[in-house]
Amino acid sequence: MSPLSLTSPIAALRDEFLGGPGYLAACTVGLPPRATRDALIADAESAAAGRVDVPTYTAAAERSRALFAQLVGVDASRVAIGSQTSPFAALIAAALPDGAEVLVPEGDFSSLLLPFVHSTRRLRVRAVPLPELADAVGEDTALVAFSLVQSATGDVADLPAITAAARRHGARTLCDGAQAIGWLPVAADAVDALVCHAYKWLCAPRGVAFLAVSEEFAREIPPLFAGWYAGADPWTSCYGHDLPLATDATRLDISPAWQAFLGAEQSLALFAGADPGAIHAHDTGLARRCRELLALPEPAIASAIVSAPDPDGDGLARLVRAGITASGRAGRVRLGFHVFNDLEDVELAVRALRG
Repeated sequence: MSPLSLTSPIAALRDEFLGGPGYLAACTVGLPPRATRDALIADAESAAAGRVDVPTYTAAAERSRALFAQLVGVDASRVAIGSQTSPFAALIAAALPDGAEVLVPEGDFSSLLLPFVHSTRRLRVRAVPLPELADAVGEDTALVAFSLVQSATGDVADLPAITAAARRHGARTLCDGAQAIGWLPVAADAVDALVCHAYKWLCAPRGVAFLAVSEEFAREIPPLFAGWYAGADPWTSCYGHDLPLATDATRLDISPAWQAFLGAEQSLALFAGADPGAIHAHDTGLARRCRELLALPEPAIASAIVSAPDPDGDGLARLVRAGITASGRAGRVRLGFHVFNDLEDVELAVRALRG
Protein backbone atom coordinates (compact mmCIF):
# COMPACT_ATOMS: atom_id res chain seq x y z
CA MET A 1 0.00 0.00 0.00
CA SER A 2 1.48 3.34 -1.02
CA PRO A 3 0.94 6.76 0.53
CA LEU A 4 -2.02 8.71 -0.78
CA SER A 5 -1.60 10.66 -3.98
CA LEU A 6 -2.40 14.34 -3.68
CA THR A 7 -4.78 13.95 -6.60
CA SER A 8 -6.67 10.99 -5.14
CA PRO A 9 -10.34 11.40 -4.16
CA ILE A 10 -9.40 10.61 -0.57
CA ALA A 11 -6.83 13.40 -0.50
CA ALA A 12 -9.57 15.81 -1.55
CA LEU A 13 -11.75 14.56 1.29
CA ARG A 14 -8.88 14.89 3.77
CA ASP A 15 -8.56 18.53 2.82
CA GLU A 16 -12.08 19.08 4.15
CA PHE A 17 -10.93 18.31 7.71
CA LEU A 18 -8.76 20.43 9.98
CA GLY A 19 -7.82 17.51 12.23
CA GLY A 20 -7.15 13.87 11.58
CA PRO A 21 -3.50 12.95 12.22
CA GLY A 22 -3.43 10.82 15.36
CA TYR A 23 -7.23 10.70 15.57
CA LEU A 24 -8.32 7.05 15.33
CA ALA A 25 -11.72 7.32 16.97
CA ALA A 26 -14.26 7.82 14.19
CA CYS A 27 -15.99 4.78 15.69
CA THR A 28 -16.59 6.90 18.80
CA VAL A 29 -17.12 10.40 17.37
CA GLY A 30 -16.40 11.56 13.86
CA LEU A 31 -14.52 14.79 13.27
CA PRO A 32 -16.57 17.67 11.85
CA PRO A 33 -15.50 18.79 8.39
CA ARG A 34 -14.58 22.44 7.90
CA ALA A 35 -17.96 23.25 6.36
CA THR A 36 -19.79 21.72 9.34
CA ARG A 37 -17.69 23.71 11.78
CA ASP A 38 -18.25 26.90 9.81
CA ALA A 39 -22.03 26.38 9.65
CA LEU A 40 -22.29 25.82 13.40
CA ILE A 41 -20.09 28.80 14.26
CA ALA A 42 -21.95 31.11 11.87
CA ASP A 43 -25.29 30.04 13.32
CA ALA A 44 -24.13 30.51 16.91
CA GLU A 45 -22.85 33.99 16.13
CA SER A 46 -26.04 34.87 14.25
CA ALA A 47 -28.27 33.59 17.04
CA ALA A 48 -26.23 35.41 19.70
CA ALA A 49 -26.82 38.61 17.76
CA GLY A 50 -30.57 38.01 17.77
CA ARG A 51 -30.86 36.68 14.23
CA VAL A 52 -32.48 33.24 14.56
CA ASP A 53 -33.46 31.86 11.17
CA VAL A 54 -36.04 29.10 11.72
CA PRO A 55 -36.79 28.51 8.00
CA THR A 56 -33.08 27.85 7.46
CA TYR A 57 -33.11 25.24 10.23
CA THR A 58 -36.09 23.48 8.69
CA ALA A 59 -34.55 23.52 5.23
CA ALA A 60 -31.33 22.02 6.63
CA ALA A 61 -33.30 19.19 8.28
CA GLU A 62 -35.08 18.40 5.03
CA ARG A 63 -31.91 18.53 2.97
CA SER A 64 -30.25 16.24 5.53
CA ARG A 65 -33.10 13.78 5.13
CA ALA A 66 -32.68 13.85 1.35
CA LEU A 67 -28.90 13.43 1.56
CA PHE A 68 -29.16 10.43 3.88
CA ALA A 69 -31.76 8.92 1.56
CA GLN A 70 -29.30 9.38 -1.30
CA LEU A 71 -26.54 7.68 0.71
CA VAL A 72 -28.63 4.56 1.34
CA GLY A 73 -30.43 4.50 -2.00
CA VAL A 74 -34.08 5.23 -1.16
CA ASP A 75 -36.55 8.07 -1.66
CA ALA A 76 -36.63 10.71 1.05
CA SER A 77 -40.28 9.86 1.74
CA ARG A 78 -39.05 6.60 3.26
CA VAL A 79 -36.75 8.31 5.78
CA ALA A 80 -37.77 9.53 9.22
CA ILE A 81 -35.55 11.91 11.19
CA GLY A 82 -34.82 12.01 14.89
CA SER A 83 -32.06 12.45 17.41
CA GLN A 84 -31.03 8.99 18.69
CA THR A 85 -31.11 5.30 17.80
CA SER A 86 -33.12 4.08 20.80
CA PRO A 87 -36.41 5.93 20.05
CA PHE A 88 -36.43 4.43 16.57
CA ALA A 89 -35.75 0.97 18.00
CA ALA A 90 -38.63 1.54 20.41
CA LEU A 91 -40.93 2.29 17.48
CA ILE A 92 -39.94 -0.99 15.84
CA ALA A 93 -40.53 -2.84 19.12
CA ALA A 94 -44.02 -1.35 19.32
CA ALA A 95 -44.81 -2.73 15.85
CA LEU A 96 -44.25 -6.34 16.96
CA PRO A 97 -46.89 -8.71 18.35
CA ASP A 98 -47.02 -9.26 22.10
CA GLY A 99 -44.52 -11.90 23.21
CA ALA A 100 -42.74 -12.04 19.84
CA GLU A 101 -39.19 -13.32 19.56
CA VAL A 102 -36.46 -10.81 18.71
CA LEU A 103 -33.15 -12.37 17.69
CA VAL A 104 -30.01 -10.29 18.37
CA PRO A 105 -26.22 -10.75 18.42
CA GLU A 106 -24.58 -11.22 21.79
CA GLY A 107 -22.90 -8.04 23.02
CA ASP A 108 -24.48 -5.70 20.48
CA PHE A 109 -24.84 -2.02 21.35
CA SER A 110 -27.35 -1.49 24.14
CA SER A 111 -29.17 1.44 22.51
CA LEU A 112 -30.34 -0.99 19.85
CA LEU A 113 -31.22 -3.82 22.23
CA LEU A 114 -32.70 -2.28 25.39
CA PRO A 115 -35.87 -0.92 23.74
CA PHE A 116 -36.78 -4.54 22.94
CA VAL A 117 -35.81 -5.87 26.38
CA HIS A 118 -37.96 -3.27 28.15
CA SER A 119 -40.81 -3.03 25.66
CA THR A 120 -44.35 -3.23 27.04
CA ARG A 121 -44.89 -5.87 24.35
CA ARG A 122 -43.07 -8.33 26.68
CA LEU A 123 -40.87 -9.45 23.83
CA ARG A 124 -38.62 -12.49 24.06
CA VAL A 125 -35.09 -11.33 23.25
CA ARG A 126 -32.75 -14.18 22.28
CA ALA A 127 -29.03 -13.51 21.85
CA VAL A 128 -26.57 -15.65 19.90
CA PRO A 129 -22.98 -15.06 18.69
CA LEU A 130 -22.87 -12.87 15.60
CA PRO A 131 -21.50 -15.61 13.28
CA GLU A 132 -24.48 -17.81 14.25
CA LEU A 133 -27.14 -15.15 13.70
CA ALA A 134 -28.36 -16.31 10.29
CA ASP A 135 -28.54 -19.98 11.32
CA ALA A 136 -30.41 -19.07 14.51
CA VAL A 137 -33.40 -17.52 12.73
CA GLY A 138 -36.39 -19.78 13.31
CA GLU A 139 -40.12 -20.04 12.73
CA ASP A 140 -40.80 -18.15 15.98
CA THR A 141 -38.51 -15.23 15.09
CA ALA A 142 -40.46 -12.05 14.40
CA LEU A 143 -37.50 -9.70 14.07
CA VAL A 144 -33.73 -9.92 13.68
CA ALA A 145 -32.15 -6.77 15.12
CA PHE A 146 -28.41 -6.29 14.64
CA SER A 147 -25.66 -3.77 14.07
CA LEU A 148 -24.12 -4.15 10.64
CA VAL A 149 -20.72 -3.47 12.22
CA GLN A 150 -20.23 -4.40 15.85
CA SER A 151 -19.17 -1.48 18.02
CA ALA A 152 -16.88 -3.39 20.39
CA THR A 153 -15.05 -5.56 17.86
CA GLY A 154 -15.55 -4.04 14.41
CA ASP A 155 -16.86 -7.37 13.12
CA VAL A 156 -19.09 -6.99 10.06
CA ALA A 157 -22.32 -8.97 9.95
CA ASP A 158 -23.01 -11.27 7.01
CA LEU A 159 -25.90 -9.17 5.74
CA PRO A 160 -26.91 -11.35 2.76
CA ALA A 161 -27.02 -14.50 4.90
CA ILE A 162 -29.00 -12.82 7.69
CA THR A 163 -31.57 -11.24 5.42
CA ALA A 164 -32.00 -14.42 3.37
CA ALA A 165 -32.65 -16.43 6.53
CA ALA A 166 -35.11 -13.82 7.80
CA ARG A 167 -37.04 -13.89 4.52
CA ARG A 168 -37.23 -17.68 4.55
CA HIS A 169 -38.87 -17.56 7.97
CA GLY A 170 -41.02 -14.47 7.45
CA ALA A 171 -39.07 -12.37 9.97
CA ARG A 172 -38.48 -8.63 9.76
CA THR A 173 -34.97 -7.18 9.86
CA LEU A 174 -33.73 -4.09 11.69
CA CYS A 175 -30.14 -3.05 10.99
CA ASP A 176 -28.18 -0.39 12.87
CA GLY A 177 -25.75 1.24 10.44
CA ALA A 178 -24.12 3.75 12.79
CA GLN A 179 -20.76 1.96 12.70
CA ALA A 180 -20.96 1.34 8.96
CA ILE A 181 -22.54 4.14 6.94
CA GLY A 182 -19.77 6.52 5.95
CA TRP A 183 -17.15 3.86 5.18
CA LEU A 184 -19.19 0.81 4.15
CA PRO A 185 -21.69 1.17 1.28
CA VAL A 186 -25.13 0.27 2.64
CA ALA A 187 -28.42 -0.15 0.75
CA ALA A 188 -31.49 0.41 2.89
CA ASP A 189 -33.57 -1.86 0.66
CA ALA A 190 -31.57 -4.84 1.94
CA VAL A 191 -33.52 -4.71 5.24
CA ASP A 192 -36.98 -3.77 6.46
CA ALA A 193 -35.64 -0.96 8.63
CA LEU A 194 -32.27 0.76 8.82
CA VAL A 195 -31.33 3.12 11.65
CA CYS A 196 -28.27 5.33 11.83
CA HIS A 197 -26.99 7.93 14.27
CA ALA A 198 -24.84 10.11 12.03
CA TYR A 199 -22.23 11.42 14.48
CA LYS A 200 -19.70 8.67 13.89
CA TRP A 201 -18.49 7.81 10.37
CA LEU A 202 -20.72 10.44 8.74
CA CYS A 203 -19.04 13.09 10.92
CA ALA A 204 -22.26 14.97 11.73
CA PRO A 205 -23.03 16.66 15.06
CA ARG A 206 -24.52 14.38 17.70
CA GLY A 207 -28.30 14.54 17.76
CA VAL A 208 -28.99 13.58 14.13
CA ALA A 209 -30.43 10.14 13.46
CA PHE A 210 -32.36 8.51 10.64
CA LEU A 211 -34.74 5.62 10.12
CA ALA A 212 -35.09 4.30 6.56
CA VAL A 213 -38.00 1.91 6.38
CA SER A 214 -39.82 -0.04 3.69
CA GLU A 215 -43.21 1.33 2.70
CA GLU A 216 -44.94 -1.86 3.85
CA PHE A 217 -43.28 -1.96 7.26
CA ALA A 218 -43.78 1.78 7.81
CA ARG A 219 -47.55 1.23 7.78
CA GLU A 220 -47.21 -1.19 10.72
CA ILE A 221 -45.14 1.14 12.95
CA PRO A 222 -47.16 3.25 15.40
CA PRO A 223 -46.15 6.94 15.57
CA LEU A 224 -45.60 6.86 19.34
CA PHE A 225 -43.50 10.01 19.39
CA ALA A 226 -45.58 12.04 16.98
CA GLY A 227 -45.33 15.77 17.45
CA TRP A 228 -45.81 18.79 15.27
CA TYR A 229 -43.07 17.71 12.85
CA ALA A 230 -44.84 14.39 12.12
CA GLY A 231 -47.83 16.25 10.71
CA ALA A 232 -48.80 16.22 7.06
CA ASP A 233 -47.90 19.92 7.09
CA PRO A 234 -45.71 20.54 10.16
CA TRP A 235 -46.24 24.29 10.23
CA THR A 236 -50.01 23.85 10.44
CA SER A 237 -49.68 21.03 12.99
CA CYS A 238 -48.53 23.13 15.93
CA TYR A 239 -51.82 23.29 17.85
CA GLY A 240 -54.69 20.99 18.66
CA HIS A 241 -55.27 17.26 18.56
CA ASP A 242 -57.39 16.56 15.49
CA LEU A 243 -54.56 16.84 12.97
CA PRO A 244 -53.54 14.51 10.13
CA LEU A 245 -50.12 12.92 10.21
CA ALA A 246 -47.97 12.51 7.13
CA THR A 247 -48.85 9.48 5.04
CA ASP A 248 -45.26 8.32 4.47
CA ALA A 249 -42.34 7.55 6.79
CA THR A 250 -42.15 11.18 7.88
CA ARG A 251 -45.12 10.45 10.19
CA LEU A 252 -42.45 8.80 12.36
CA ASP A 253 -40.38 11.99 12.56
CA ILE A 254 -39.19 13.25 15.92
CA SER A 255 -38.87 17.03 16.04
CA PRO A 256 -35.35 17.81 14.77
CA ALA A 257 -32.59 19.36 16.86
CA TRP A 258 -32.25 22.36 14.56
CA GLN A 259 -28.65 23.39 15.11
CA ALA A 260 -27.42 19.80 14.83
CA PHE A 261 -29.10 19.37 11.47
CA LEU A 262 -27.59 22.63 10.29
CA GLY A 263 -24.17 21.04 10.71
CA ALA A 264 -25.29 17.60 9.55
CA GLU A 265 -26.33 18.93 6.17
CA GLN A 266 -22.71 19.85 5.43
CA SER A 267 -21.29 16.54 6.63
CA LEU A 268 -23.84 14.48 4.76
CA ALA A 269 -23.30 16.48 1.57
CA LEU A 270 -19.59 15.72 1.77
CA PHE A 271 -20.10 11.96 1.99
CA ALA A 272 -23.03 11.86 -0.43
CA GLY A 273 -20.80 13.50 -3.04
CA ALA A 274 -17.83 11.19 -2.44
CA ASP A 275 -16.88 7.88 -4.04
CA PRO A 276 -18.06 5.19 -1.58
CA GLY A 277 -15.82 2.55 -3.14
CA ALA A 278 -12.75 4.74 -2.69
CA ILE A 279 -13.62 5.43 0.95
CA HIS A 280 -14.15 1.74 1.65
CA ALA A 281 -10.86 0.77 0.01
CA HIS A 282 -8.95 3.50 1.86
CA ASP A 283 -10.41 2.87 5.31
CA THR A 284 -10.24 -0.92 5.19
CA GLY A 285 -6.80 -0.76 3.57
CA LEU A 286 -5.38 1.20 6.49
CA ALA A 287 -7.04 -1.16 8.97
CA ARG A 288 -5.68 -4.18 7.10
CA ARG A 289 -2.15 -2.78 7.18
CA CYS A 290 -2.48 -2.12 10.90
CA ARG A 291 -3.52 -5.72 11.53
CA GLU A 292 -0.65 -7.02 9.42
CA LEU A 293 1.91 -5.06 11.42
CA LEU A 294 0.34 -6.12 14.73
CA ALA A 295 0.01 -9.77 13.61
CA LEU A 296 -3.75 -9.67 14.19
CA PRO A 297 -6.03 -11.98 12.21
CA GLU A 298 -7.94 -10.47 9.32
CA PRO A 299 -11.72 -10.64 9.82
CA ALA A 300 -13.91 -12.66 7.47
CA ILE A 301 -15.37 -9.41 6.09
CA ALA A 302 -13.09 -6.37 5.75
CA SER A 303 -13.59 -3.75 8.46
CA ALA A 304 -12.32 -0.22 9.07
CA ILE A 305 -12.13 -0.95 12.80
CA VAL A 306 -9.14 -2.71 14.37
CA SER A 307 -9.87 -4.24 17.76
CA ALA A 308 -7.53 -6.22 19.99
CA PRO A 309 -7.71 -7.60 23.55
CA ASP A 310 -6.61 -5.03 26.12
CA PRO A 311 -8.06 -6.22 29.45
CA ASP A 312 -5.91 -4.01 31.66
CA GLY A 313 -6.00 -0.94 29.41
CA ASP A 314 -2.23 -0.81 28.89
CA GLY A 315 -2.57 -0.63 25.12
CA LEU A 316 -4.95 2.30 25.24
CA ALA A 317 -2.70 4.05 27.74
CA ARG A 318 0.30 3.67 25.39
CA LEU A 319 -1.71 5.13 22.53
CA VAL A 320 -2.71 8.12 24.65
CA ARG A 321 0.90 8.72 25.69
CA ALA A 322 1.86 8.69 22.00
CA GLY A 323 -0.68 11.43 21.30
CA ILE A 324 -3.23 9.15 19.65
CA THR A 325 -6.96 9.46 20.27
CA ALA A 326 -8.44 5.95 20.36
CA SER A 327 -10.97 4.12 22.52
CA GLY A 328 -11.34 1.11 24.77
CA ARG A 329 -14.47 -1.04 24.64
CA ALA A 330 -15.42 -4.28 26.40
CA GLY A 331 -11.85 -5.05 27.46
CA ARG A 332 -10.45 -4.26 24.02
CA VAL A 333 -8.53 -1.41 22.42
CA ARG A 334 -10.24 -0.04 19.33
CA LEU A 335 -8.88 1.93 16.38
CA GLY A 336 -11.06 3.36 13.63
CA PHE A 337 -9.46 4.43 10.34
CA HIS A 338 -11.28 7.00 8.23
CA VAL A 339 -10.76 9.43 5.37
CA PHE A 340 -8.72 11.86 7.47
CA ASN A 341 -6.15 9.16 8.34
CA ASP A 342 -3.16 7.83 6.41
CA LEU A 343 -0.27 5.38 6.74
CA GLU A 344 1.51 7.62 9.24
CA ASP A 345 -1.39 7.05 11.63
CA VAL A 346 -1.03 3.30 11.16
CA GLU A 347 2.69 3.40 11.87
CA LEU A 348 2.27 5.68 14.89
CA ALA A 349 -0.38 3.40 16.41
CA VAL A 350 1.63 0.24 15.77
CA ARG A 351 4.75 1.70 17.41
CA ALA A 352 2.71 2.73 20.45
CA LEU A 353 0.99 -0.64 20.84
CA ARG A 354 4.25 -2.52 20.48
CA GLY A 355 5.62 -0.51 23.36
